[in-house]
Amino acid sequence: MIKLLKCFKKREWFIVFISFLLIFGQVWLELKMPDYMSKITELVQTEGSKMSNILENGGYMLLCAFGSLVAAVIVGYFISVLASTFSLRTRKKLFNKVGNLAMHEVKQFSTNSLITRTTNDITQIEMLIGMGLQLLIKAPITAIWAITKILNKSWQWSVVTAIAVMILLAVIASLVIVVMPKFKIVQRLIDLINGVTRENLTGIRVVRAFNAENYQEEKFEDVNTKLTNQQLYNQKKFAVMSPVMYLVMYFLTLLIYYIGSYLIMDADMASKISLFGDMIVFSSYAMQVIMSFLMLAMIFMMIPRAQVSAKRINEVLDTDITILDGKIDHDITSLKGTVEFKNVSFKYPDAEEYLLENISFTAHKGETVAFIGSTGSGKSSLINLVPRFYDVTKGEILIDGVNVKDYKQEFLHEKIGYVPQKAVIFNGTVEENVAYGKSKKQKTKKIIKDAVKVAQAEEFVLKMDDKYETHLAQGGTNISGGQKQRLAIARAIAREPEIYIFDDSFSALDYKTDSILRKELKKYTKNATNLIVAQRIGTIMNADKILVLDNGKCVGIGTHKELLNNCEIYKQIALSQLSKEELEYE
Repeated sequence: MIKLLKCFKKREWFIVFISFLLIFGQVWLELKMPDYMSKITELVQTEGSKMSNILENGGYMLLCAFGSLVAAVIVGYFISVLASTFSLRTRKKLFNKVGNLAMHEVKQFSTNSLITRTTNDITQIEMLIGMGLQLLIKAPITAIWAITKILNKSWQWSVVTAIAVMILLAVIASLVIVVMPKFKIVQRLIDLINGVTRENLTGIRVVRAFNAENYQEEKFEDVNTKLTNQQLYNQKKFAVMSPVMYLVMYFLTLLIYYIGSYLIMDADMASKISLFGDMIVFSSYAMQVIMSFLMLAMIFMMIPRAQVSAKRINEVLDTDITILDGKIDHDITSLKGTVEFKNVSFKYPDAEEYLLENISFTAHKGETVAFIGSTGSGKSSLINLVPRFYDVTKGEILIDGVNVKDYKQEFLHEKIGYVPQKAVIFNGTVEENVAYGKSKKQKTKKIIKDAVKVAQAEEFVLKMDDKYETHLAQGGTNISGGQKQRLAIARAIAREPEIYIFDDSFSALDYKTDSILRKELKKYTKNATNLIVAQRIGTIMNADKILVLDNGKCVGIGTHKELLNNCEIYKQIALSQLSKEELEYE
């Protein structure tokens, strides 16, 4: 928690300082009112007192109350601004951090957990700052100041007040010790409930198709019940605090007046009025002390959960970024679009065995290099090394003769047009999705339309009600899988990069559309390098170079015809999809 608060800027610390001064003044005004009350009590009891003196002291009390109100309003505004600004900055910092993490670093935290940390956890800290900071400053000042004012009144009253304070501290400490570990469980359960909800929404079609609504409801009910029960447990424990506080407060008032009655009864006539005034003042100050601990109790209800949330946020912010930026942000060689793998081996950070071993090949400008192999052979992992979604374990990857690790990631990604295995559609119009992202050239309407046309998406886009302005739902739920793939391909084409990466990006297309798209794509990208991962032989058989992967090793490299003659694995894959006549014809 302290680590996060250290992120306060000078201006924010200045606001805290001003708030401290205002709260100090507010406490002074509140503690001044019992003094005026004592004077009014004495004036009422004294013969010959003037009404003007009573009204004067009453007026001072009203001024103190109004001044305290004004200070409270100003402090409330300052603290609200402080909490909102802190929340804004922390949320942005957390979002940016997650965006900069490598794929394996993101996987350390589930998607549900990252959502919870960005929303619920930050809200807990914002609530603590917005509500707790003011109380955290005010409570100790009020308690200490009030205690100093009553110490010399009567040792009997001081003793009972001390006992009341000790009881309150014991209750607060016990609750914090019992409940604080439970807040960790609450946040984990919120992660789980987010996960179940997200799973149900993203898989709603499958859920309905398999009549699994009841099963999903039971899963949600199980997690929801656990969260509810845990919250009830925490609230029940904290519910003990309020009645104990008020019980102690009222008993303390009763004891003060009870002791005061004996003190007044035993005093001489001259001291009775003074003692009565002291009793009124002492009871007022004692209530201020108790209210101070009541405020501290409210803080202690918020601090444990905020502390857990702060720890979860810091876990993400403190995660070391393993894929670091290089320094090169401009072209330093005359090469364009060249991709070279030199003895590349790769394994995931938490794995023991290598997924890829000793891969070497070169793709020159204008060439199409394809990758094929059985499921799990490492095709997608290999292609994901180029944009540095992961870094190689051994060897190196060169783009335009420069190691990819030496490039700034932004500059590296500007060279690449990437189409993922699962097409991603963002919430927005067709045009916004195709024009998505930053590139070297400005994406004009002509470039966007040409990209859509090459990707064979123009046919269905023009049939939409608003054409390029048609709204697409997040995830592309209002279009088909093939349409999503074509728009994802159009997005990469519109970028006009040096290197295209297609990670099994034609799988949802019919054979006719696939064939036409590849022909148009070859014309449009003739000056760019194409790296294609595919399962269909028909998609890659015209590639300049084909790499055959098996269990992470390159078992064949060459053209389609060369591999049919000298690579048994490629031949088996080809014959499983096409007949000998079709292969010979091609």
